[in-house]
Order: sequence, then C-alpha cells, then structure tokens
Amino acid sequence: MARRDSRAAMPSKIAVIIPCYRVKPHILGVIERVGGEVARIYVVDDACPDGTGDFVAANCRDERVVVLRNEENLGVGGAVMAGYAAALADGADILVKVDGDGQMDPALIPRFVRPIAVGQADYSKGNRFYDLTRIGQMPTLRLLGNAVLSFMAKLSTGYWNVFDSTNGFTAIHARVARRIPFDKVSRRYFFETDMLFRLNIIRAVVTDIPMDASYGDEKSSLKISRVVGEFVAKHTRNFAKRVMYNYFLRDMTVASLELVFGAALFLFGVVFGSYHWIRAVSHATATPLGTIMLAALPTLLGLQMLLAFVGFDVANVPRRPIHPDLSD
Repeated sequence: MARRDSRAAMPSKIAVIIPCYRVKPHILGVIERVGGEVARIYVVDDACPDGTGDFVAANCRDERVVVLRNEENLGVGGAVMAGYAAALADGADILVKVDGDGQMDPALIPRFVRPIAVGQADYSKGNRFYDLTRIGQMPTLRLLGNAVLSFMAKLSTGYWNVFDSTNGFTAIHARVARRIPFDKVSRRYFFETDMLFRLNIIRAVVTDIPMDASYGDEKSSLKISRVVGEFVAKHTRNFAKRVMYNYFLRDMTVASLELVFGAALFLFGVVFGSYHWIRAVSHATATPLGTIMLAALPTLLGLQMLLAFVGFDVANVPRRPIHPDLSD
C-alpha cells in the first residue's frame, strides 16, 4: 500500500499574522524565514513607537507582506485579532500566529499546519517544555512562571492534555476562527490562554507541537509581578464560566452532581470544623469525638467527590475536530 504524503493535504492558502510592538530589529529576519508554503503575511503594527510598520513597508520586498496598522495600542490579542480579520476576509484556510521578536522559528510553520490540514486538530500551539534537555536555555523565572500559569490554564480552559499555555506560536483553522467572538477575547497578555478557553467552549480539538525557543537580546514586556493578580482573576472567571457552560447549561452529568455536592460537603466540613476548633482553643476545652467526626467525614467525602469531578473533567477533553463539520 502506498504511503500517504501528508503534504498533499496542506491547504492552498496559509496566512501568517505577526503582531509587532518594539520588534523593529528582528522583524525583517522573521519575515525572511517564512517559507514558500505561506501565501500571505500580515504584519500588524500595534501603534508601535518605533514605527515597525513603516519600517517593513520601506525595507521589505516580499510581495506576500501586507502591513496593517492599529491606530491605538490594542495589545498582542488586539493585534492578532486584526490580522485574523484581514486573513479571513482574504479567504485564508489556516491562520498562523508568529511573534516578531525572533524567538519562534518560522521554518516550523508546516509542522503547526499539518495536524489541522489532515483533520487531526482544529488548533495547534507550541510547547517549549516537550524536550527536557533543551529547556535549560529558558530563563529560570520565565520557566517557573510558565509552569505555574500552564497548570492554572489547564484548570480554567479544560485542556488538560496541553502545556505551555502562554506560548504564542499557534495555528487555527479559518472555520474555527470564525466561531471565536473576537470582541470578547482578552486583548493583552492573557490572550493565548483566553483563546484556549473560547476554543473549549465550542469543543475544538487542540494539540501541542514540540518546539524550541531562542532567547537572545530581545526584551519581554511581560512583567510577572504586574499581571499575576490579573491572571488569577481571569483564570477564576473562565473556570467558573466553563463549568457553568459545559456542566450545567449545555449538559448535566454525574460530574455536575459531584461538583455541587462535593463543594457543599467540603465547605460545610471546613467551616464547621474550623468553628469548633477555634472555639475549643479559645475556651481551652477538648472537642468531643462526635464533633470531630462530623467535621472530618463531610470534608473527606467532599474532597473525594471534587477529585472525581476533576477526573471526569480530565477525560472530557475534546477529541473530535469540529472544523470538518463547519461551513465556511
């Protein structure tokens, strides 16, 4: 039997979106490394003070390049949404997002496009943690920060099978992109994670693509200390929305009951036990065994039910790509 060449399933029109803000020294090198499989390159100048858009327009001779300019700074999410809108209007089949700072190798674009083109996924994203022998080049603070944020993202997005949620090297099928409410997606640093949340709501299949990142003289404008509070709040909000949509509005399962009763029992046990523990300490008296059991049993039972809900949620990751069934 002849082996099927996966390249035969590559779409006819791949668009690359490059959001630009203070990446003027790197942008031309990124564009030069975009391969011939790409039909159009959208360079989105997000009100860059360095005039990256004008610089590209004046110095780049690649006929595939289209320069878009945001009148005000909208953040990476706003810039990518502008690029998505332009690419969809031009009839692109798959939209690839690559950062303009040179940390992502455009030669990997076919690797990101292939699982979507052959119908295995709706959205692909990079994972810099796949090869443990190569992550040593990642700055320690960034390594720890990404690990923590990725675990929080698993909980809020429901994609327990992917990691490195803040990775900005992504690809999405145009039909799926049209189902994303662009006006509701977070526009700044929470953009990549919020996209995963939106994708889970429509039950899109997401896959990780192993990749390495190159860290040179570029400077990241992301300060962990400034966004940690915002990230925690938005993760909590998205988790609550996802659970409500998937387990109470769209469907109800045993997991829905496990979550409700588990949370109620656990909360009762903790509050009841804490109250009697504080009372016993303040009065210097021993707590009756029956009171201890009345606090411990609901706490343990509630915890067990919550863990069962998490187990169901892990197994409930979308498995069947949706783009083959969507209309253009």
